[in-house]
Amino acid sequence: MTISRRNLISLSVATAAAVTLSACSSERGTGTSAAPGASGAASNTLIGIAMPTKSLERWNRDGANLEALLKAAGYKTSLQYADNKQDQQNNQIQNMLNDGAKVLVIASIDGTALGPVLAQAAKQGVKVVAYDRLINGSENVDYYATFDNYKVGQLQGQFILDNADSFKGPDGKVIFEPFAGSPDDNNAKFFFSGAWDKVSPKVASGDFVVPSGKAPASNNDWQTIGILNWDSAKAQAEMENRLNSFYGGGKRVTVVLSPNDSLALGIEQALDGAGYKVGTDWPLITGQDADLANVKAMLQGKQSMSVWKDTRKLGEQVAKMVDQIAKGETVSVNDTKSYDNGKKVVPTYLVEPQVVTKDTVKSALVDSGFYKASDLGI
Repeated sequence: MTISRRNLISLSVATAAAVTLSACSSERGTGTSAAPGASGAASNTLIGIAMPTKSLERWNRDGANLEALLKAAGYKTSLQYADNKQDQQNNQIQNMLNDGAKVLVIASIDGTALGPVLAQAAKQGVKVVAYDRLINGSENVDYYATFDNYKVGQLQGQFILDNADSFKGPDGKVIFEPFAGSPDDNNAKFFFSGAWDKVSPKVASGDFVVPSGKAPASNNDWQTIGILNWDSAKAQAEMENRLNSFYGGGKRVTVVLSPNDSLALGIEQALDGAGYKVGTDWPLITGQDADLANVKAMLQGKQSMSVWKDTRKLGEQVAKMVDQIAKGETVSVNDTKSYDNGKKVVPTYLVEPQVVTKDTVKSALVDSGFYKASDLGI
């Protein structure tokens, strides 16, 4: 069943005091962001921040950014990374509760495995903000902040449609291979559904041919092509298997739907190994997150686009929400209908994503201070 399209939501990320994010990743340029609150009111309030892993660049950025914003507002913080191990994340959250955290910000590993520890949080009167990944199966999730993840997929799918004519094979067909994200990540179904709603009619008509046969019958079957933990090596192995098994006799893939940059890196490595060359037969490849390595790949012609989710804006919004919770104020949300976690519809704030290509790297990523030109060699 297709996920219904949502109206675009205009954003207003309010901030109150500027802070230099020196704690952010050294790969990103130093810039200023705003932090809410006042240090006097917040000085004894502990905020727990649970991030899934340090193995992906974006979670390092997100954790450092949010911690810097909250500290600048005067809050104490406990920032923990869980190495993609759910038991470890549960234990870290329990320790935050034991230490007296008043608000928890959680980017979950498995969005269905936090029920008991969240029940404990509720007993202690601790509010929970799900960060970019919806926590499912629990009524003890108070708020959710994320990007419009269905739109992320829509942007990827539309980019493929807009550029497909330049990537047709000798028979006039687009030779297409789709990938999906980690089966345990609630966001992955939104990414896939957004893209699949765009491109699946072309698959059904035969204009897009999938030699591997790995074209899900519907949005609900996305997990059949999901890559666990968004792992680059697993994506590389999967792409290598498809190329070795289904691309004999000179057949070449011309378009690859990759839902994020981590998978795109693995796919690109597989194509390199199979002898594909930029400027001759390199396919269109999508992505998401504008990770440093992938932006460089775009500049080299190895990746066609990335959907950039400016995580600084997400961090600013979450810091604002935390501050509002701590002060007992009304919490800012802009979607109260879309995100049903199986127990409740979680009040949500959505932030807008945008497409970045080789031609817009400087204007979008460098001019905004997300990266330094020197980081990218431009």
